[in-house]
Amino acid sequence: MLSTAWEKAAVLVEALPYIKKFYGKTVVIKYGGNAMLNDELKEAVLTDAVLMKYVGMNPVIVHGGGPGITEMLKRVGKDSSFVDGLRVTDGETMEIVEMVLVGKINKEIVARLNRIGGKAVGLSGKDANLFQAVKKYRKVRNGEGEEEMADIGFVGDISRVQTDIVNTLIGEGYIPVVAPVAVGPEGEGYNVNADYAAGMLAASLQADKLIILTDVEGILARRDEPGSLISVLRADDVPGLLDRGKIEGGMIPKVECCLKALAGGVRNTHILDGRVSHSILLEIFTDQGVGTMVQK
Repeated sequence: MLSTAWEKAAVLVEALPYIKKFYGKTVVIKYGGNAMLNDELKEAVLTDAVLMKYVGMNPVIVHGGGPGITEMLKRVGKDSSFVDGLRVTDGETMEIVEMVLVGKINKEIVARLNRIGGKAVGLSGKDANLFQAVKKYRKVRNGEGEEEMADIGFVGDISRVQTDIVNTLIGEGYIPVVAPVAVGPEGEGYNVNADYAAGMLAASLQADKLIILTDVEGILARRDEPGSLISVLRADDVPGLLDRGKIEGGMIPKVECCLKALAGGVRNTHILDGRVSHSILLEIFTDQGVGTMVQK
């Protein structure tokens, strides 16, 4: 019993300089992957956010919800199709995207945070024009191998971020929870990549950290070798890793999101394994940290 108490005390002592360092700082958390599907991991991630708020930090959560959207589309008899990882979003699909992200997933996260002991408020990018977007097109190759621009529907590129509503909520002690739906010039809704939305919001808030939760350990120097985790990655080294195929697939947009956030003024970005319980606290409040930190 005494040994356990000493261990707990040691953890608190180790965390003290980090609590002091990050007091009053804003941290944007992109919440997705397995951490949204497993009940134990859900509780861990959101408990981390509440604890961060209680020790004086300002967590802001941006969530995804792709699996939930796909499931709802199946229930109404619609197939999902993708171009370079982006969901082709016609008008009916956009209605379902907004319903699932804003009406279901966002409110579930808010309710759980409030139950744990936080004060959370849910937003979409439409609220107070938080995310304004223009229609996004994607280059594809046609049957003759020629590049052409493909219309993928109501998929948006964020053109402007207005953070007033988020700053107001932070100032009043709330944890903002943001669904990645944006508003267009005519008031139409746009589906926005959640990683991209989190990076843009972090830059606009001048956040101290951007944390992206994934379903892998981090960026690996050698693919399929867990022991080859790159703990710290300089932004200047990213192009070479991309050219050599060390960063590929779903990790590419996450790394690109980190680079954009850094260029926009975010001090540090982190790609963490959301399958590890309390990975956020381990990264922020311990000497060792976890995952990959991408920095200037």
